[in-house]
Amino acid sequence: MKKITKFILVLLDDTIFRLLVKWIYPKYQRQRKGYSYNFNILRRYFFMQKIIGFNRNVPWPVDFRSQILGSEHIKKGIMCDPGDNIGIYINAYGGLKLGHNVNIGQNTTITTTNHSIYDHRKISEKQGVVIGDNVWVGANCCIVAGVVIGSNVTIGAGCTIRQNIPSNSLVIQEPNSLIIKNKKPYEWDCKTEELL
Repeated sequence: MKKITKFILVLLDDTIFRLLVKWIYPKYQRQRKGYSYNFNILRRYFFMQKIIGFNRNVPWPVDFRSQILGSEHIKKGIMCDPGDNIGIYINAYGGLKLGHNVNIGQNTTITTTNHSIYDHRKISEKQGVVIGDNVWVGANCCIVAGVVIGSNVTIGAGCTIRQNIPSNSLVIQEPNSLIIKNKKPYEWDCKTEELL
């Protein structure tokens, strides 16, 4: 019975479920094959996000344990769904620009504004965050306002990013500092994929 149910779901996945996902999540742009079944996207996100109301106004799938503030200030590329992992907190009121193929690990915080150190009622001058293409942000990271992260960057788990990171970098948190190493160019071009 289980095999028959899965066969039917897979059979309907590229027709009915794909159309439902495109209608419910208009900014969801993933590769059509090889990422996740559309029925799994609906099963994992739809009820808590669209029925119960966690992050209801965000036009892409967001886990109910994550919080996205100011989603209207987020400009994102394809294959990038900020908040689709567990425990992500994003304050995008200062502006957040994400490139193509950006993945954010669980329990990561991205804040695009901060308080003035001289008057906590005011917003500081540092605002916004820019993240390039093909970036992986590991679990438990923190990215603060005013940072620009280049393309083809891997940020290791637990890093606090307070400075700009150049393209083609691997970032590792050491006890007293960040280590930034060069890395070879990214191999997969997500823009060649047929999208959902």
